[in-house]
Amino acid sequence: MKSRDHIFGLRAIIEAIQAKKHVDKVYLQKGLSGELFKELEFILRKNKIATSYVPIEKLNKLTQNNHQGAVALISPVDFQDFESLVEEILERDSVPLFLLLDQVTDVRNFGAIIRTAECTGVDAIIVPKTGSAPITSDTIKTSAGAVFNIPIAKVDHLKDAIYYLQASNIAIVAATEKGDDTIFQTNLKSGCAIIMGAEDKGISDSILKLVDHKAKLPIAGKIGSLNVSVACGAILYEVFRQRLG
Repeated sequence: MKSRDHIFGLRAIIEAIQAKKHVDKVYLQKGLSGELFKELEFILRKNKIATSYVPIEKLNKLTQNNHQGAVALISPVDFQDFESLVEEILERDSVPLFLLLDQVTDVRNFGAIIRTAECTGVDAIIVPKTGSAPITSDTIKTSAGAVFNIPIAKVDHLKDAIYYLQASNIAIVAATEKGDDTIFQTNLKSGCAIIMGAEDKGISDSILKLVDHKAKLPIAGKIGSLNVSVACGAILYEVFRQRLG
């Protein structure tokens, strides 16, 4: 991990959060205590920042400096305010395209998805604050720098983002093998938001209950599913194809 990707030390992390730095995740040493440590825990919970309790050996691998039992991953990009971003997009684009990622945790998959999204005209990517891949140097490399060209918003709960988009007349389309129609049979010419699910579990059932359409990619081979970044690319290019027509 490069030094520009992280900060270390209890007080430094507290000050970074209070200064509104975009902290993706914090690693805390198991069994640590003390007033400053408890203060950091409280701030992390309050700001809903992803936290993992790990052995000291893990922290020592992340940095050789005096980490005091705490290392934070810092995002190299600024995340957008969700509601302001949506309103800005709706004002300029009558047929917007949003991409929602439900618990996609692999940084390279995330980077590949961002790259394809930028190439296919996605207006914005929305991810939940917890349970999503951070933006690291690997993400940036895999995205070929596209991460700096497409706005990304973090939300407390993906459900709230879905409700907000639906209230703005944006159709929510879930990419899932549980759909009756294929993505090629689904009308994607109007404003819509595509939801892609986790690499292993797909889209969560609670999210699937809220969507307007469920669409699947047909599979001809014996393998029952595609890598999430590959599947996302196929779906986004189908949106692109329909809108070109």
